[in-house]
Amino acid sequence: MDEKYYLKVGRAADLENPKERRLYRFLEMIVGITSLLILFLAVILSWKFPIWVAFFIIVYDFYFLLRTIYFAFYLKDGYSKMRKNERENWIKKLEGMGVPQNGINIQSYREIYHLIVLPTFREPIEVVRTTMNCLVKTDYPKDKMIVVLACEEADRENAERISSEIKKDYGDKFFKFLVTFHPSNLPGEIAGHGANDAWATKEAKKLIDELNIPYENILVSSFDIDTCVYPKYFSCLTYYYLTVKNPLRTSFQPIPLYLNNIWETPSLSRVFSFSSSFWHTMNQERPDKLITFSSHSMPFKALSDVGFKQKNVISDDSRIFWQCFFEYDGDYRTEPLYYPVSMDANCAEDLKTTLKNIYKQQKRWAYGVGEVPFFIFASIKNKKIPLRKKLSMGFNLIEGHISWAVSAILIFALGWLPLLIGGPEFSSLLLSYNLPKVTGLILTISMFCIVFSIWISMLLLPPKPANYGKSKNVLVVVEWAMIPFVMIFFSALPALHAQMHWLFGKYMGFWVTPKVRK
Repeated sequence: MDEKYYLKVGRAADLENPKERRLYRFLEMIVGITSLLILFLAVILSWKFPIWVAFFIIVYDFYFLLRTIYFAFYLKDGYSKMRKNERENWIKKLEGMGVPQNGINIQSYREIYHLIVLPTFREPIEVVRTTMNCLVKTDYPKDKMIVVLACEEADRENAERISSEIKKDYGDKFFKFLVTFHPSNLPGEIAGHGANDAWATKEAKKLIDELNIPYENILVSSFDIDTCVYPKYFSCLTYYYLTVKNPLRTSFQPIPLYLNNIWETPSLSRVFSFSSSFWHTMNQERPDKLITFSSHSMPFKALSDVGFKQKNVISDDSRIFWQCFFEYDGDYRTEPLYYPVSMDANCAEDLKTTLKNIYKQQKRWAYGVGEVPFFIFASIKNKKIPLRKKLSMGFNLIEGHISWAVSAILIFALGWLPLLIGGPEFSSLLLSYNLPKVTGLILTISMFCIVFSIWISMLLLPPKPANYGKSKNVLVVVEWAMIPFVMIFFSALPALHAQMHWLFGKYMGFWVTPKVRK
């Protein structure tokens, strides 16, 4: 048996050893159990020990306030660095850097190739064409770019039509342009982004091997089909790759901004999209805790060493980081690029469908809680990683998913339970009288940090369509009042829902977010 067989585990059933399978199944359940236990105890204790809960609520709300202030500073710094990197002339810096001093054996940046993988499934040709236009407009030499349009056999008729048009219009604009078709129903696969990406990358590997391009000279960017790169993305990425310490053990994460169609989306979708963009911007300020998310880049050598992306998981963008982390015995990290890529905000034909799609997309993202059992199981198996590092990374991973599911509910909903079910004895206390005032004051102060977020959101907005009046700008500000609603119903609840899938063994398949351009 392969020493690191655990790197290919997607769920408990993938393990042959019954003891290991039972252990992994338990690990799949622990986050869901913990989240439910926290919410259950919040209700029971509010009834039985309302005084304790009241003090806990005040402390927790104060913690939320400090966390909000903390993140506001991170958002400011992340935004400032992103704008600075957008202004930088990365090609000029590459031209002037000479021979890299970080172990990459090249004489010039022009020896670095970029492999861009674009998995697609039933997306409109307008979405694909917009993405291709952005690639063409980048400042990096196109004769060093290999583009792969990764299609699905299940969508062959539509994909052949689209790929034929795209290849006709863009095929000669890059060093190589490939169209691949991922076969359906392959054993051991979950149909979706990861399996398609893995198939396409392996097909590209055949070409790379024929051309004798060293793996160390290739950076692979795994993008969603709606990912629009900014003009300097690949030159910025190349500079980081050639200057960062230990580049072959490093992934590179840009800041995903959900702005492609931001003016076309309903208000709630716009708030949700900005919230997601801000979260990822803030995460750039915590590189020790940063893992890869949607649309990232990494060395082709590392991707090859782990056998490419896992084909039996939904959250392939985060799983590839953990695969590399354990493959290299903890010697792997994610470098923040502080440079943006833009993707679509959720937008459907009508408001009801848009809200449904937001919920389903968030649940799919939250389904990444499956990284918890993988991390714990792999940590048990890998004895070479320092315990301190395991505990630090593990705590951040587990705490993040639990907070995702319960924090907003505790803050905005369950915080008033002692007043409702605490009984007459608690109601007669001065604490009962002051609880809503104190918590209300803390939350009001916390909400002031949203003013800063509103300001940043206005700065990020692309040019407004000519048919949109000034009232649209006012609406963008006012709609932030929906943030508590968004946090509970379109963040916490789908996260809790995803955890229930793992808790009860009702595993999800991959759901593709529909792309609609109006």
